[in-house]
Amino acid sequence: MTMMAMAKAPCLCARPSLAARARRPGPGPAPRLRRWRPNATAGKGVGEVCAAVVEAATKAEDEDDDEEEAVAEDRYALGGACRVLAGMPAPLGATALAGGVNFAVYSGGATAAALCLFTPEDLKADRVTEEVSLDPLMNRTGNVWHVFIEGELHDMLYGYRFDGTFAPHCGHYLDISNVVVDPYAKAVISRGEYGVPARGNNCWPQMAGMIPLPYSTFDWEGDLPLRYPQKDLVIYEMHLRGFTKHDSSNVEHPGTFIGAVSKLDYLKELGVNCIELMPCHEFNELEYSTSSSKMNFWGYSTINFFSPMTRYTSGGIKNCGRDAINEFKTFVREAHKRGIEMILDVVFNHTAEGNENGPILSFRGVDNTTYYMLAPKGEFYNYSGCGNTFNCNHPVVRQFIVDCLRYWVMEMHVDGFRFDLASIMTRGSSLWDPVNVYGAPIEGDMITTGTPLVTPPLIDMISNDPILGGVKLIAEAWDAGGLYQVGQFPHWNVWSEWNGKYRDIVRQFIKGTDGFAGGFAECLCGSPHLYQAGGRKPWHSINFVCAHDGFTLGDLVTYNNKYNLPNGENNRDGENHNLSWNCGEEGEFARLSVKRLRKRQMRNFFVCLMVSQGVPMFYMGDEYGHTKGGNNNTYCHDSYVNYFRWDKKEQYSDLHRFCCLMTKFRKECEGLGLEDFPTAERLQWHGHQPGKPDWSENSRFVAFSMKDERQGEIYVAFNTSHLPAVVELPERAGRRWEPVVDTGKPAPYDFLTDDLPDRALTIHQFSHFLNSNLYPMLSYSSVILVLRPDV
Repeated sequence: MTMMAMAKAPCLCARPSLAARARRPGPGPAPRLRRWRPNATAGKGVGEVCAAVVEAATKAEDEDDDEEEAVAEDRYALGGACRVLAGMPAPLGATALAGGVNFAVYSGGATAAALCLFTPEDLKADRVTEEVSLDPLMNRTGNVWHVFIEGELHDMLYGYRFDGTFAPHCGHYLDISNVVVDPYAKAVISRGEYGVPARGNNCWPQMAGMIPLPYSTFDWEGDLPLRYPQKDLVIYEMHLRGFTKHDSSNVEHPGTFIGAVSKLDYLKELGVNCIELMPCHEFNELEYSTSSSKMNFWGYSTINFFSPMTRYTSGGIKNCGRDAINEFKTFVREAHKRGIEMILDVVFNHTAEGNENGPILSFRGVDNTTYYMLAPKGEFYNYSGCGNTFNCNHPVVRQFIVDCLRYWVMEMHVDGFRFDLASIMTRGSSLWDPVNVYGAPIEGDMITTGTPLVTPPLIDMISNDPILGGVKLIAEAWDAGGLYQVGQFPHWNVWSEWNGKYRDIVRQFIKGTDGFAGGFAECLCGSPHLYQAGGRKPWHSINFVCAHDGFTLGDLVTYNNKYNLPNGENNRDGENHNLSWNCGEEGEFARLSVKRLRKRQMRNFFVCLMVSQGVPMFYMGDEYGHTKGGNNNTYCHDSYVNYFRWDKKEQYSDLHRFCCLMTKFRKECEGLGLEDFPTAERLQWHGHQPGKPDWSENSRFVAFSMKDERQGEIYVAFNTSHLPAVVELPERAGRRWEPVVDTGKPAPYDFLTDDLPDRALTIHQFSHFLNSNLYPMLSYSSVILVLRPDV
């Protein structure tokens, strides 16, 4: 895409003026505003406030015209129950204060604005309960519109109308006919039940924001951040709905936060101490329903970044969304009780409003030119691949993002964030202006919209924010516009990255592709070739083999090709270069020998994850070999394809057992989660003979020994050749090597635990090898041995 600066072409608005809109008559004379005195009603109850309102109304005509504060007559809303005052421009959003609620919203282009209030019943009927027009003189400070509603607004909802220029060819969408959601709303109310349209089969009913209460009813029970060192994390990428939606989960509220709470003990047993939660912000799962039967299952299409997904809760939209907020908090609190941190997958690269043909829901109707990257004729830049691109480095937008992250940390107690397509957050904003961004011109500055920035202001703000200090920050360091920054993402020494290069190299080596032995060794060390020179550590690498997009671990060893026809895009969607290998036959129905090889390969991948320096991450269901039938892009399926199969976990308990034991083994080894990159003082590379590694082009064998403060020393080897091998182990005087893991063995002998009944007999069967300091390895297998005293 050619990158262009925004043109300043004149745009004319043919829309009617907001000032001409009819509104419900209030009590007394024509409505005007009184300047708000913040302490005027402080400490008063609702009854006192209402009494004061009535008293003020009866005395309005007798007030002294020269009184400094009384610059206008009183104004009322909701049939006289609430008084309308000027309000404050900060903080943005709806804020409950003593005696009422302050509303503030940014809109730089609006010439007029109105606050729309709804009862839940009126919202369902698609009608505004009360519309309060805002005076540009009294209710506007700079580009922020604000108003204080004094009185009781319990169980009310709100939105805004904005008037101004409506000219899509210039990027302006200020349309008085739309009631739009406040970007700072803390809960969004629309449909109450997942997958069920509203009245009239409407998939996009009117939405409104929750009006907060001045108090919280939630009990955190003393919850505090766990603050694990990142090097100690084992991350589990999880889809909230998919985790418990299948019937075999046997939970009371499947597919909800509270349903997932009942399964947290399972994750603790698995050895997971951190959940990376796929998008749980408010989105519309029915956004495709007007043109197809597909669902937006993954949720990468945000409507509001402050609001938890109400249809992921057992209460839905009850209590104006407050129950949904409390249910999310319960999920976080209960995870923390079990020693599990919570990282949110956030999508600050685009929104659900799509391109110029998309709906006007929130950001577009508030200030399109501020929130989105636009070309001179109003076209939307599409670095996200989803129709629009969030204008992340605009001063207003970057402050919005930081405010949002702070909210989830302070109010919702999350422990970190994974930023989807994070490279978009490094691109220059629309109307890039170094004076506006940096405070001074930059010599030779030729930056245009979308240009990657060396020091992106947003990343700088997040990295140095005092409230976000210590929070985990993980970048998916690429985007759909071709920008790939793995190892080069601007980091301030606090950002980690999804290491896509680790994934690709490990897949190649484990399946036996020549030329990757050296690269595989780098991956085992935490990818120093990517992170060491920039001052980062191994734990800045989030190591993964499979994630939500792409093949599952089971499909990675079962299919050479993708099978995405059910997605309705003629198999054109999804990655074509999966670096997978079906182990000899395509599909699930295969010979027994092929199935055995697939089991070995899945274990090999998991061993690699757990013995690599850096932070291991695996996807929900990979611990039992979940299959999606070869579909590598299941974003649109609300079905068993994406559901965790609790029945299959029991059926394939051998792989599950192996994964549990491997995560436990990693935690028991101090040397497998180092603070810094390993050196020759504690790590030694080996080939088929000790101290003689083979880095040649056709090498398919990599082994190393690692000194460990807890285990003494461990030996790890990977044989990805189609031929078996007998390896010579390093000599250690007075000690002998004892096998712990051998993926070439059937369960339960693939991992020899101390409580295995015939463990001693199993080891004795290898004594003739071990006595000669040798160990036999099957083709496509991996082993771990631990040094023990020779007694």
